[in-house]
Amino acid sequence: MEWRDEAKKRAALEAAKHVQNDSVIGLGSGTTVAFAIKEIGRRIREENVRVLGVPTSYQAFNLATEFGIPITTLKEHPKIDLDIDGADQIDRELNLIKGKGGGAITREKIVASASKEIIIVADETKLTERLGGSGPLPVEVLPFAETLVSLKIREMSGKPVLRERIDETGPFITDNGNFILDVYFGPIENPRELDPKLKSIPGLLETGLFVDMADMAYIGSQSGVRKMVRKR
Repeated sequence: MEWRDEAKKRAALEAAKHVQNDSVIGLGSGTTVAFAIKEIGRRIREENVRVLGVPTSYQAFNLATEFGIPITTLKEHPKIDLDIDGADQIDRELNLIKGKGGGAITREKIVASASKEIIIVADETKLTERLGGSGPLPVEVLPFAETLVSLKIREMSGKPVLRERIDETGPFITDNGNFILDVYFGPIENPRELDPKLKSIPGLLETGLFVDMADMAYIGSQSGVRKMVRKR
């Protein structure tokens, strides 16, 4: 593996140590969380740890079943003990932008909101001084409302780009059957104000801004793992 994969793995292994017996775990999406899911599966097999997982995407569901993590739902367990997830951008206050890859932001935010503790895992390239400066902000929108939402976002000085499938055969479709707009704002001055402002647009379901949600982050580097804790 290249150094970033090793860094992701080190961060994920640290997060997996927080998984306790008889707990319900939110399973985030993405390449870094995949290492944590694999490690939780190992602990189930080798340490007889009893946990239930709530996956945030089909990708997370498939990985969880592959590595032997029993699956449950928010209907059965509306309160989650620990959520382990990744991020695309992380600032000093542990505010996040998520959704660059799989676009599972709505389900990820629902699971995060149901969780007592949220741990983020990432490599050090995801750290940024200000959210939005190193990439777009994904938002999930109803296909019916895509034109209206794009117009409203442009009025807010954002530049929305409809995400396409990798094979460029059409729009990217989320697990919820919706579109993703990748919105370029540049450095975001106040994410706490921007998030509710965007969600006030009819048809915009959720944003990739996760503000004041993460409790802790493990950041992998070429030499080790850095632990970050949000100040309250």
